[in-house]
Amino acid sequence: MPRALLLPRPLWGRPIMKAVVTAGVFVTTLWNLRYFLNPSEVSGEASKHTEPLMVLVWNWPSKQVPNISGDVCHELYGITGCQLTMERHLLGQANVVVFPHTRLQPGRDMLPKERPPGQNWVWVSLESPSNTKALAGWNQTFNWVMTYRRDSDIFIPYGKLVPNQSATVNIPTKTNLVSWVISNYHRTQKRAEVYKNLSRYLHVNIYGKANKKPLCKDCLLSTTSKSKFYLAFENSIHQDYITEKLWRNSLMAGTVPVVLGPPRANYEQFIPADSFIHVDDFGSLAELATFLKTMNSSRYRQFFSWQKRYSVKLYADWRERICTICTVYPSLPRGRVYPDLESWFNT
Repeated sequence: MPRALLLPRPLWGRPIMKAVVTAGVFVTTLWNLRYFLNPSEVSGEASKHTEPLMVLVWNWPSKQVPNISGDVCHELYGITGCQLTMERHLLGQANVVVFPHTRLQPGRDMLPKERPPGQNWVWVSLESPSNTKALAGWNQTFNWVMTYRRDSDIFIPYGKLVPNQSATVNIPTKTNLVSWVISNYHRTQKRAEVYKNLSRYLHVNIYGKANKKPLCKDCLLSTTSKSKFYLAFENSIHQDYITEKLWRNSLMAGTVPVVLGPPRANYEQFIPADSFIHVDDFGSLAELATFLKTMNSSRYRQFFSWQKRYSVKLYADWRERICTICTVYPSLPRGRVYPDLESWFNT
């Protein structure tokens, strides 16, 4: 075994070593004291995870503003650590500021003059690109987008199917073949053209303001449920634009949706392929009408197989949608601004 070498004695002696150790202890003590003398500065990062996330809604998306006081996200939806407010004087404390497009005024005069460091602004819209105007003025403004599109930073669909192990098939009694609830009828829309041609081959029961037969809020489902089929025709055709016409008026009511909107493949990303009928499945509207009129009861029941596994979850409260921001906040990208909002939304 090689003999250990005798190393020269270090330049520092024991007195010097004691001084270094003493100084080190002193520095460590001062560092630790910072946690007591100025805890807000030292534990700033930690507080981000322990303090409630403050979401400031600059303007409420709907005309009627609900009660958002207290811990509304936890009380109503079980979402913890999420504080909603509309108090603009809390701008400097807000982690997120929400701007619904329908409430944005032309120009930037009504927006905050300054944006605190680290604060993120969210652009919100449930309307389709065809019904969303004046987007060009909001370039380089928003960090995140919150829409019905699945590629949004914050995805807020009109509805979804949720697993339900105890679900059973429930088909309401039917008294007519087809119904449609329509409030805004414009002849230039694709759905108006399809309805006009389809009505040549079968009768459609029409309700809503457009036909001067408005339905009360509690009357809608009980009315459409009496029809074997419901025309879930969207007002415009865009990726992922699948609204309450499918979720509420059709599936929740217990009728089979005949859809007009994005391609079948897009619908199948939301609901089972055998739960709906797409207008594009047929070579002509005459073929579609014949299919609806001649369907036997066994074939009809197959459209309700989804009820054995799922229930409809409808998103109708803006409070729930906005509380969702807190659930996805940790995974949202930081330091990004949409350079061209109009291009993204119209893609």
